[in-house]
Amino acid sequence: MSGAPEPGYDPYAFEPFAVTVDLAVFTVRGGALHVLLIRRGQEPYAGAWALPGGFVLPRESAETAARRELAEETGLPEQVVADLHLQQLRTYSEPDRDPRMRVVSVAFTALVPDLPEPAAEGGGDAAQARWLPLGQAPDLAFDHAAILADARIRIRSKLEYTCLATAFCPPEFTLGELLAVYETVWDTVLDRPNFRRKVLTTPGFVEAVPGAARLTGGRGKPAALYRAGPATALHPPLLRPEGPTR
Repeated sequence: MSGAPEPGYDPYAFEPFAVTVDLAVFTVRGGALHVLLIRRGQEPYAGAWALPGGFVLPRESAETAARRELAEETGLPEQVVADLHLQQLRTYSEPDRDPRMRVVSVAFTALVPDLPEPAAEGGGDAAQARWLPLGQAPDLAFDHAAILADARIRIRSKLEYTCLATAFCPPEFTLGELLAVYETVWDTVLDRPNFRRKVLTTPGFVEAVPGAARLTGGRGKPAALYRAGPATALHPPLLRPEGPTR
């Protein structure tokens, strides 16, 4: 195929529109779930907080654009951004979601441990970039509140089916420390004995560190230590309990 337009095809018969990317990137800091936000430096919504993102250039893929915009707007090191495991969330295409023109956005999300602070001043059309506790996130520009809500559901589900939670623990951790990760991301209080039973009976999830224990501040005996096991997926999954969050 030559790539030439089909005979009779008129590209000007269709209204032009732009494609953008938006990123909902989460981490756990100080025992709280945080999201990476930028303060917009340009109209529309100048001064408002938003998810990092921007327009896809003509010769790049959506994922390439997502990594480029994330690095430009937040100042995160390029290697850190290149190594991020980005998961495509969904496409947002409501006709009036952007006041400038018709814009279709491909959203990505990630839940990653040990991410550094962004640059003090943002780049591109971002005036500032910051990690903010999810519970304190302000009103967001565009339809980014809806994207953020969808992304939160996705990352909660990710902890149900993968071993990602162990990456937020020290190399050797107690089951209480692992429990805290789940409670933070899921925003709920879990039944400790039931959680312990499920973790220890899930093949390859964690491995005991022989002879190692740590005092946890309680009156009981020191807690046993574990390390991440060889599994990457949880079989059976560790399902988030239904019901109200805390």
